[in-house]
Amino acid sequence: MSIDDVLRHLGIDPAALAPAPPQWSGREASARIAAPPPPCAGCGQPARATTVADVPGHGPRWLDRCRACLLATIDMTPSRMPSTTEEIVADLRAGAVKAGVSLGIAVDQHKGARHG
Repeated sequence: MSIDDVLRHLGIDPAALAPAPPQWSGREASARIAAPPPPCAGCGQPARATTVADVPGHGPRWLDRCRACLLATIDMTPSRMPSTTEEIVADLRAGAVKAGVSLGIAVDQHKGARHG
């Protein structure tokens, strides 16, 4: 499913979503929904979860949802999680660069990749 499907299902106008940074952390998301939480983009109840969605034509936007709206659309929400080894390694490298630390990855041909 696409983010458009989620927005359509909840009746959300993408232009009404707050702009979000293209790179964000769980800490920023937690701070966003801390007391007082923003309203759910779908129903207006206090949000309990948030994520950044790359909305076509609008760029990155905060998608704040209450428990009910989150559960109603959780299977529709595109995953941000990398699914291949290459994507995981790229995410790890980007995080290391952002943190200013070095990252080494060793590969054992018989056991697979190991990080250190």
